[in-house]
Amino acid sequence: MPDALWTAEEIAQAVGGQVAGDFAATGVSIDTRSVEHGDLFVPLVGARDGHDFVAQAVANGAAGVLAAKAVDAPAVMVADTFKALEALGVAARERAPQCKRGAVTGSVGKTSVTRAIEAGLRLAGQAHASVKSYNNHIGVPLTLARMPRDTERAVFEVGMNHADEIVPLSGFVQPHAVAITTVGPVHIENFPDGEAGVARAKAEIFAGLRPDGVAVLNADNRWFDYLKGEAEKVGARVWSFGEAAGATARLTGFKVEDAGATVSVDLRGEPITFSLLQTGVHWGPNSLCVLLMLEALDVPRETALAALAAFAPIEGRGAEKTIRIPGGVFTLVDESYNANPVSMQAALKTLGARKVTGRRVIALTDMLELGEDSERFHAELAEPIASANVDVVFLAGVHMKSLWEALPPTRRGGYAEVTEKLTSVLAGAIQPGDVVMVKGSNGSKAGALAAALATLDLGEQG
Repeated sequence: MPDALWTAEEIAQAVGGQVAGDFAATGVSIDTRSVEHGDLFVPLVGARDGHDFVAQAVANGAAGVLAAKAVDAPAVMVADTFKALEALGVAARERAPQCKRGAVTGSVGKTSVTRAIEAGLRLAGQAHASVKSYNNHIGVPLTLARMPRDTERAVFEVGMNHADEIVPLSGFVQPHAVAITTVGPVHIENFPDGEAGVARAKAEIFAGLRPDGVAVLNADNRWFDYLKGEAEKVGARVWSFGEAAGATARLTGFKVEDAGATVSVDLRGEPITFSLLQTGVHWGPNSLCVLLMLEALDVPRETALAALAAFAPIEGRGAEKTIRIPGGVFTLVDESYNANPVSMQAALKTLGARKVTGRRVIALTDMLELGEDSERFHAELAEPIASANVDVVFLAGVHMKSLWEALPPTRRGGYAEVTEKLTSVLAGAIQPGDVVMVKGSNGSKAGALAAALATLDLGEQG
C-alpha cells in the first residue's frame, strides 16, 4: 500500500476538525467518478450536495470522508467542506518547506506550458502538478491538498474568467516563480475595459509571489511593459522570452522538421539549439517560457532540454492522428480543446507553414466570451486563413457566420449553425491526403467534432 498522504489526525489538525473514525488516505478526490482506492473524499456543496454521494465514494474505494454532515464512513467532521479543502491545501504547502513552486497563467497556452514544465520537474526529482486543467478556486487548493510531503518541485496552473479570481489562488500557492504566457482578448466580455482588464487580472499572479521570486514574461506581448512594472512592484526578478531585442531568452530560429522542430535561442548571450516534438509555431516562445521557468525552479539545463525534447503534443492541443478512409488516409490535427483570436491565428500560421501533399482543410466552431466585438474577431480570421493557404473552410456556430460571410466562395466548404449538423458534411468532404485541423471553444463542441472525425478510422496503420 502506498505511504499515507494524510492520516485522519493530520487532516483534523490541518482543518480544525474532529476525527470520527480513524483512517489514512493516499489521495484526495471531490468526484465519485474519479475516486481511487484509498482516497479522502471531499463532498462539496454546490448545485448538488456532495454528501449525497458519500456511499458511492466509499463503494468506489474512498478510505474516509471530510464531511460537514453525519456520514456512514470514517470521517473528519468540519463546518464547511470547501473551507476545509482550502485549509488542507495550505497545510500541504506548509509541511513541504523544501518545495520550489511555480505557477502559470496566460490567455493562451497555460495548460501545455504547465504540462511541459511538469515534464522537466519529474525528470529532476520528486514533483507534483495540476491534473487536467484544475486551475480555479477548487482546482488549485485540491492540487495543493494532493501534494506529498516529500515533493521537491511543483507547478500549478492558475486560470480566471473575472477580475479578483487569481489573487487568492496565487496566495494559496505562494510560488517561487510565475509565468504569464501571453495576454490577449480572452474572456473580454467579463471586462468593461476589454484586454486591459485581462492584463490586470493576469498580473494578479504576482500577489502571492515569494520574496525575490522570478516572473517569466512574454517580451513580444503588447502588455509586457505593464506586466513588468507590476511584477517589479512586488520585488520580482523579471526574466523575459520572445523575439524582442533584450529578451532574457531571445528566439532566433524555429525550423519545422517532419514531426518536430529545432529551436534556436540566445539565452543571456549564449547561443543554444534544442529539439522539440512540437510543430506549432507558438512552441518557439512557449519552449523558452518553459526553459526559464525550469531554471527558476532549480532544474539543470540539460534536464530541461531533455524534457522539452520528449514532450509530445497533448490531445486537443495539436495532437495528430492518421485516419484511414476509402482510397487512402488523411491527417487529423486536433486543436479542439479551446480557442480565442490569439490561439486561432497561431494554429493557422502553423498549418500554413506545414508541407502538405493534399489540401489544407479547417473546421472551426465558435470562439466564446468575446463580448460585443465577437463578430469582428470572427470575421478577421479570414486574413490569416488566406495567409495560411487554407483550401477549404468548414464552420459551425452563430458567431462563425461572420467569418463565413467574409470568406471568398472558393474557400467555403460548409456552414451550420450547430456543430452536430456540420459533422456529416465535413466527413463526406474529406479526401485522401488532406490535413484537417479542428479548432474551437469548449462550449461550441469542437471536441465532439474532432472525436467524430477520429471515429472514421477504418483501422490502425501498420
